[in-house]
Amino acid sequence: CVDLGELRVIKKGRILKMEHKRSQWASNIGFILAAAGSAVGLGNIWKFPGKVAAGGGGAFLICYALIVLFVGFPVMLAELSIGRSTQKNVVGAFRRLNPRWSFAGGIGVLTLFVIMSYYSVVGGWVMKYIAVYLTGADFSAFGNDSSRFSAYFADFISRPAEPLLWGAAFLLLCIYVVVRGVSEGIERVSKFLMPGLFVLLTGIVVYAVTLDGAAEGLKYMLAVDPAKFNSGTVVAALGQAFFSLSVGMGIMVTYGSYVPRTENLAKSAGCICILDSLVALLSGLAIVPVVYITAGPEAMGMGGGFAFMALPEVFSRLPGGVFFGFAFFLLLFVAALTSAISILESCIAWLTEEFGFARLKATLLLVIPMSFLSAGYSLSQGAMDIKLPWFDFTNGVQYLPMNAVMEKFTDNLMIPLGALCFCLFVGWVWGTDNASKEIEASGHSMAWKRLWAFLVKFLAPAVIIVILYFTVGRGQGLS
Repeated sequence: CVDLGELRVIKKGRILKMEHKRSQWASNIGFILAAAGSAVGLGNIWKFPGKVAAGGGGAFLICYALIVLFVGFPVMLAELSIGRSTQKNVVGAFRRLNPRWSFAGGIGVLTLFVIMSYYSVVGGWVMKYIAVYLTGADFSAFGNDSSRFSAYFADFISRPAEPLLWGAAFLLLCIYVVVRGVSEGIERVSKFLMPGLFVLLTGIVVYAVTLDGAAEGLKYMLAVDPAKFNSGTVVAALGQAFFSLSVGMGIMVTYGSYVPRTENLAKSAGCICILDSLVALLSGLAIVPVVYITAGPEAMGMGGGFAFMALPEVFSRLPGGVFFGFAFFLLLFVAALTSAISILESCIAWLTEEFGFARLKATLLLVIPMSFLSAGYSLSQGAMDIKLPWFDFTNGVQYLPMNAVMEKFTDNLMIPLGALCFCLFVGWVWGTDNASKEIEASGHSMAWKRLWAFLVKFLAPAVIIVILYFTVGRGQGLS
């Protein structure tokens, strides 16, 4: 299928109206790779290894796999069924099925807009570190001890201009891909980047597991440690699995709307979940042994600080550490880019379909206000003291840096709230019978549809409420 773009209806030399012919994926493998690219984000690579280590190794992995199977997969399939049934963006999809639920689509668009605002900044950080490792990774200007890596990163993100320029470069790359359309832009890039990601990640794993002492690191990661398995392990696995799969934001509604009815939707959703989980597992195999060998298990961490401060120190102790560091940040770049493309595409689909804008115009209208929000996120890292109020039931109202509030707003509140809306809508409003008919429209029967209906109507909402309790009710973060 080809993205035909704008279709004009002309009568007597005048353009009476302009319609947009619906884009579609050129192949099912292209859709799976693009959707997997959306799911495979920074969290798979810099958060998953630390959560495995902190959560009892194999115990966490088993818990994570069960949650992906019984919660993540059902919610993803629900979102894909909404998208393919309506052939609309996330707002238009809800309005077509039940206008009273259009707000749920609005939650998704707002969430994606804010996420893209700071995701582009972090993507710029990754590009900066690729450049650093390409030029030899010389951190000596900040000292000779282990603190030089933290000092370098703190100095970089506190500068007013340079992080903004790197973030703008990352955003321009995303814009270029999205403006080219679904099949010619997103699908073509995903077919190149996702296999490259797996090759690169596999190469890093091979290097890591063949280092002296790697066997102890692997044992530390894979062995089931009952002493570390507790309610915190389950909550951490819930958060990681849930946010990792790109559910709750409307991305899978948009991507599902480009899927032809001849494709097996359930099989595609399963492949996406498997690929996403495989990347997370390989990331653990790549990172945990290396950190265990060089710095010990107590150095295992997660998040941006771990990626940009702790890991460069670890790489400096390895033979060929500069090459290993370059490969790692190149891997981060691919993961960040494929996720950012899906986020931007979902927002652009809303503007082009709801307001009739051409892709380029819609992108420009979106990026201008997004750039201001990105600037606030970047500057609040240290260049300026920008604080916003944040409320949770444990701590009440707090004034936190703008970057922290933006992340809490999306990760702790909007994503689980959006996913809860999807489950309630498919389970109790549109109905799992209608959703099942859409899933089976390709001619592939779903023998387990009663189980899926139970998961969407009861189990998944209960899990999401648990997530909301820990993130908003108790003021803790899961992402």
